[in-house]
Order: sequence, then C-alpha cells, then structure tokens
Amino acid sequence: MTLSLYIARRFLATVGLVFLVFFGILMLVDMIEQLRRFSGAGVGLAQAFRLSLLNVPDTLYRILPLIFVMGSIALFLALARSSELVVIRAAGRSALRFLVTPVVVSLAIGLLAVGVLNPMVAATSKAYADLRAHYTEGGASVLSVGDTGLWLRQGGGYGQTVIHAARANLDGTELSAVTFLTFGRDGVPATRIEAREARLIQGAWILDGAKMWPLSASNPEAAAEHWADGTRLPSDLTPERIRDSFGTPSSVPIWQLPGYIRGMDRAGFSTISYRLWFQMELAQPLLLTAMVLVAAGFTMRHARFGRTGILVLYAILSGFALFFLRNFAQALGESGQIPVLLAAWSPPVAAVLLALGLLLHLEDG
Repeated sequence: MTLSLYIARRFLATVGLVFLVFFGILMLVDMIEQLRRFSGAGVGLAQAFRLSLLNVPDTLYRILPLIFVMGSIALFLALARSSELVVIRAAGRSALRFLVTPVVVSLAIGLLAVGVLNPMVAATSKAYADLRAHYTEGGASVLSVGDTGLWLRQGGGYGQTVIHAARANLDGTELSAVTFLTFGRDGVPATRIEAREARLIQGAWILDGAKMWPLSASNPEAAAEHWADGTRLPSDLTPERIRDSFGTPSSVPIWQLPGYIRGMDRAGFSTISYRLWFQMELAQPLLLTAMVLVAAGFTMRHARFGRTGILVLYAILSGFALFFLRNFAQALGESGQIPVLLAAWSPPVAAVLLALGLLLHLEDG
C-alpha cells in the first residue's frame, strides 16, 4: 500500500507539472493571438488575459491525452534513471502489477475530467464565445435549442424580434410552424406573426401562410391580417450567424448533452457530431489509460540498457499517432463514414490492447 501511494503521488505530481507547463505556454500564445485578433476593437492586455483565461481550458481539455503521455514518459524515465524500477522488480512486483496504480489513477482522473472538468470547460467556452461576440458583433448568440423547439433572436430599427419554430432544416434557414414576436424600442410587445413556413433570404424572411396580430390594438384578433404567401419580413440574420450560434459540442456540459441532443432531434437538426462527442467523452478515461500504457511500453527499461532517446521518441510518436488516429476517427464519424460507437471507442480500445501486447512481450516474452 505504501509503495502504491508513493507511485500515485509521483504520477499525480508529474502529470500536474506537465499540465502547468502546457497551461503557461498556451496562455502566452493565446494572449498574443487575442491581441492580434481584437486589435481593432480596442482590446488591451487585461481584456486579452481574460479572453485567454476563458479560451485556454478548452484547448487544454482537448490535448489532455497528450499531457498524460508526456507526464507518463517523464515519470517512467525518472523511475528508471533512479533505479527505482529495479528495486521494485527486485522486491517481487512485476511491471504489470506496478502499472496497476498509474492505470487506476488515470482512470480516476479521466472520470473526474468527464464529470467535473467537462462542465467547467463548457462554461468557460460559452463565456468566451459570448465575450468574443461582444467584441466582434456587439451581441451574444442568436440561437437556442430547447425542449419546445428552436429559438432565434434578431434586431432592427424597429426593435427586437424573438422567433420560435417547431422544426427547421439543418442550417436553420427554413422554419416550420414559426412565430415572430416583435418588441418595440420601449420593450413592449408590438406584433405577433404566425406562419406555416419561413425561408431566410438576404435581408428578409419569406413567409407562407402568415397571420399578423397588432398587439397594441384593443382587440388584436379583430385587427388581425392574413398575409399573402411570399410576404417579406425584414431580418438582419444570415445563414453564417445562425450556423456560428450553434457553437461546438464541447460547449454543452456532458450532463446536459443527452437532453440537448433530443431537443435538436425534435427541431430537425443533425445531431451526429453531438452524439459522437458524447461517446468520445465517455471513452476519455480509457483513452488516458491507453496513453499511460503506451508510454510504459517504451520507457520502463533500465536506463543502463541504452537507446533511451530512441525509445522516448517512439513513445512520443506513438502517443501523437494515437491522438491523431482518434481525431481521424472523429472526422469519419462526423461525416457518417463509420458508426458513432466505432469512431468513439475503437481508437482507445485498440491502443490499450496493443500496449498490453507490447508490455507482455517485453516482460514475459
């Protein structure tokens, strides 16, 4: 038990140190990028630091497997150079039994990352997107998907308009069973428009089967008007703004992702990228474990055997190859070339099996 606690403490300290090094480097690089990107918006050093502080956690979370493989390599090299691995083997503990502790710790960290760190990163990503929109467009997201359908917001010289639709096409430019609620500059509801269908073109919505109620009238139903098909309603929305408002699957906390996916399905949007991200998050602890085993397969030899530099290079290349294989499988899954479960789970499962085969060959072969 004492030895296991010692190994776990060393593993946590090494991975934590690598994490802090990456965090510092990414903060410096991202601050420079934010200053360059928002130089025309008057963003200073303090604002750039705030933007980077909100943006960097998402990048760190995405490269967490690379941080684990780097930390594991550093740990096993340190134990090999200090001959602690030799002492552990001499005490009767095999390499596979020694690896139980790092594997258990990596699984625990993976579960903690998915359950706790994922919602925190989603919150910072959403805050970064809103702050970036404030500096670039002067507003926040124009789109929201809920249990009751699709919600949009648009502005204009007349005030603000809230749009609700039961269904939509994949990019949100064609709406069905849609309602437009227009507010005046004083914030009071001015008109209510219901339409069978609405299609977005440049500068306007084209309405079919529309009816308008003037809410300022004493009897809105008596003053209601039926509009002819093809009536134009001015709009400042564009397909690009609607598409950008969807954000990324990583901006939705994993605990809310199943409900969000159901809401998008009901609204008529494609959810394959969100379902794939959900499965990849569930597979994250196994991927982190695979990174530890890959690093162990190349760096647990005694330093006196030589070829340490070559083996470290192999371990790093294997870790990066696994990371890019996972991204490649994600791209195939999002395009529908392979099933979602296969794209999410095959890279970590294959990596664990290959790493265990390498360890068994080196230790018992």
